[in-house]
Amino acid sequence: MAVVTRTGRPSAAIGAGIGILIIAALVLLDLFAPALFPMSLPERAQDGLTLALSVLFEALPFVILGVLLSIVVQVWLPTGAIERILPRRGWARRAVLSLLGMFIPVCECGNVPFARGLMMRGLAPAEALTFLMAAPIVNPIVILTTHAAFGWDGGILVARLVGGYLIANLIGWIYSRHPSQDALLTSRFIATCERVAVEPGAPVRRSLTQFLIELRAVMPALVIGSALAGAVQVLVPRDALLAIGANPVLSIVAMIALAMTVAICSNVDAFFALSFASTFSPGALIAFLLVGPLVDVKMLALLRTTFTTRTLVGLVVIVVLSAFAIGIGVNVFG
Repeated sequence: MAVVTRTGRPSAAIGAGIGILIIAALVLLDLFAPALFPMSLPERAQDGLTLALSVLFEALPFVILGVLLSIVVQVWLPTGAIERILPRRGWARRAVLSLLGMFIPVCECGNVPFARGLMMRGLAPAEALTFLMAAPIVNPIVILTTHAAFGWDGGILVARLVGGYLIANLIGWIYSRHPSQDALLTSRFIATCERVAVEPGAPVRRSLTQFLIELRAVMPALVIGSALAGAVQVLVPRDALLAIGANPVLSIVAMIALAMTVAICSNVDAFFALSFASTFSPGALIAFLLVGPLVDVKMLALLRTTFTTRTLVGLVVIVVLSAFAIGIGVNVFG
């Protein structure tokens, strides 16, 4: 992967500013719109903290597993092994990579460090994005839990698998057309790739070094993403989202918004969606199951360790519009 130099790095002041804005928004909502929330501000804050911690501890084992898999790819996999396995044509490589998640029982959080390892071994960013967008849905645990929740009723399981596969390959194709693949990546990740490429030492020492590098990269993002997920629960009145569940179009919008904010692990999100089955349309449920594992606030925070903000904005637009179209199609033709 070619290395380019770009300056600029998010300042710690940005995080502090976001925290101050959230606190200010909480106070203003409590002062001027107390009827929006049935609970008091301290109770909502406690619920938000509980959710943030639950998201963090739920994702942590998968993140560590993803880091370990990343080290296997970077340090222990023989040189050229990936190139020998994957097809040469771009569309075929992406088609294979979008099925790789079937063999890796890691949730979306753990897939990020694993994809970072693949790129450090030469995988193109567009190809890594294809894997990242497909893996949380074609994951064997996700398939089993979605079937346990919905069975074959309404075609929700099939629509989720096919929809996720199509969205991932659409994203991979779109970003493969980008004239500069390095422009999709943050300067910090590119610097990490350059440093790892010349890292001396025995495999064990390199493994330990890379373990620390990856944890330092993804753990702050995971903590921030978990905190954002908890804050959203405090700031957004969920009753307002659920009130529009009967409308076949607005219900899809509501469930997409819910998917991006609750940040539930893809391994168990089907059971969460099942609780809305009597209120929301099948298309809305499918939209929720497609959007959540790909671009919720926690996942975006993790992806930001590797991809630029502009890249992530494009991802969100493609995923949301695609999920909305699939949801409408299911409601109309299902």
